[in-house]
Formats: sequence, structure tokens, C-alpha cells
Amino acid sequence: MKIKKGDKIKVISGKDKGRDGVVERVYKKSEKILVQGINIFKKHLKKSEQSPQGGIADVPRPILASKVALICSKCGKPTRVGFRVEKDKKFRICKKCKSKI
Repeated sequence: MKIKKGDKIKVISGKDKGRDGVVERVYKKSEKILVQGINIFKKHLKKSEQSPQGGIADVPRPILASKVALICSKCGKPTRVGFRVEKDKKFRICKKCKSKI
């Protein structure tokens, strides 16, 4: 997967289109990522010891990695990710400015 934990991303499709965030967790098998403040859903909670009244909580859900673009740390623009191999090491590069990410 081309996106890793800690990367800054921009949502390019869906209900949160145009919003930015930082990746908190990556789910490799399902090709999804979890971003704080993005793809928020309401969850109804039953009465319990932790929440005596119950209620409705906001819960972030994972979003498909194909719906986000990585923001380059150098040029600051959303970009696609490429790879370059130098001296037996593989680096991610920005397709716009060709710098290492």
C-alpha cells in the first residue's frame, strides 16, 4: 500500500471530499485507512456502566485508500505516489515534484 501511518492525506471523493487529515491506522488486507475526523458515523449506545444514560456517539470509520491522495511534504499538493530504487533501498516519491516522501 502506498499510504502509511502518519501521512497527510486529502479526500478526493465521497461525502468528505476536499477535507485533510492524518492517517491513524492502515488496514492492509481490506485496503482501508482510518483518519481522525473523516468518515464520521453516529453510533447508538445502550445503557451500560461506562455510559449510564446511553446516547449517540460519533465514531470514525475506515475509508478506502483509493479515495484519498497523499499530500507531498515538499510541494504541499495532493499527488500520486511513485517508487524509486537507489542502492538497494526503495523510496516513495512525489509524482509532481519528484522529491522523496
